[in-house]
Amino acid sequence: MGPEGPGAGEDSGGLRAALAGLTTRGRSFLAAGVAAAVCSYVLGQADLLRVGLLLAALPLVCVAVVYRTRYRVAGSRRLAPARVPAGSEARVHLRMDNVSRLPTGLLMLQDRVPYVLGPRPRFVLDRVEPGGRREVSYRVRSDLRGRYPLGPLQLRLSDPFGMCELTRAFSAYDTLTVVPRVEPLPPVRLTGEAAGYGDGRHRSLALAGEDDVIPRGYRIGDDLRRVHWRSTARYGELMVRREEQPQRAHCTVLLDTRRTAHYGSGPDSAFEWAVSGAASAAVHLLERGYAVRLLTDSGSSVPGPDGGGGFTGSTHDSAETAGLMLDTLAVVDHSDGGGLSPAFEVLRGGGEGLLVAFLGDLDEEQAATAARMRHRTTAAVAFVLDGAAWSRGAEFGGTRELEERLRQLREAGWTALPVGPGASLAQLWRQADTQGATRADAGGPTIGGMTGSWA
Repeated sequence: MGPEGPGAGEDSGGLRAALAGLTTRGRSFLAAGVAAAVCSYVLGQADLLRVGLLLAALPLVCVAVVYRTRYRVAGSRRLAPARVPAGSEARVHLRMDNVSRLPTGLLMLQDRVPYVLGPRPRFVLDRVEPGGRREVSYRVRSDLRGRYPLGPLQLRLSDPFGMCELTRAFSAYDTLTVVPRVEPLPPVRLTGEAAGYGDGRHRSLALAGEDDVIPRGYRIGDDLRRVHWRSTARYGELMVRREEQPQRAHCTVLLDTRRTAHYGSGPDSAFEWAVSGAASAAVHLLERGYAVRLLTDSGSSVPGPDGGGGFTGSTHDSAETAGLMLDTLAVVDHSDGGGLSPAFEVLRGGGEGLLVAFLGDLDEEQAATAARMRHRTTAAVAFVLDGAAWSRGAEFGGTRELEERLRQLREAGWTALPVGPGASLAQLWRQADTQGATRADAGGPTIGGMTGSWA
């Protein structure tokens, strides 16, 4: 919220509103003045008339001063930070500037905040000198993710005699974004990552074959073993093959938001765990150089379908992309969709790379759809929430139906793990690595059929 200067507040009806702001003391003085003037006329006392005029003029002068002052006070608000994880605090800084040539009276500040952020903050500021400023701050905190408006700021002005009080509401407001909690994940090496090196980065030659070489001129220090003799003969100078070009590994984080797939509500519900898990996985993989796309069961993706199938384009925009994904997850809600088919269609059109899915309850049909997603990706890891355990609030027990769904996914090549209440994603992350390696050693179906680094 930037500073609001003279005339920036909401007009509440001009002087009529200012007169309506007279306090009990001001009304009493005005009534006493009128009564004294009437009595002076009836009794013929000129001195009593002067006293009545003084009593009536004092509150009216105070009204005029406060009315003018309300247009000579500027207010501003600053959030530090404007984006916080659920359960963390943000500090809101308020500043009031007196831009008039007259001192203000008593100032009472009140900022409007949603009830989930805490009680409505109120402050009392003493007289502010001409050109002076006052700064106050308060803290807000929410266990529920979302976007919360702060403001408008309300300022109550009072004259030094307490005759008149006016409330001014600034028009500007700010938005606090409460994003899901992001859990730090350990760097692990999962069986099944696409062929690559380092932190999951792929390498591809800048040539498709001996006849498709894109050479460049020889530079001092180039390895002579990279000299391309055919191009050298053609151009009459030493030409070498271009160096291998690094490419970013791709990953899709799939979040199942179906209302029928999750039980309960609130910060400790299964759906909130899935949202937090998707945020943690996306941020973790972005930090390790992956081009990440966030996909929901409805088929919508972030950053979006404009380029690269929704994947990020370069390492320079990873922080911006992470912020965009967290902002999206801050307001994501249940969908009314009944299946995973829209997400499957998106993956079928461009689902290369790693797939990390956070799934709710699956029936036989949806488990089959999820199993088919695996064939469009290089590697696939699924965290399947145990709806029965989450609904009871008990530890994971593992129903026969859940075990059947996990088996169905594993047979399709997924690394599938059940998730119960209070589960740690970091532990499940390691467990996914262990499960994938065990299946590979046993000669069973592996994720992608090859090994490599994924974190």
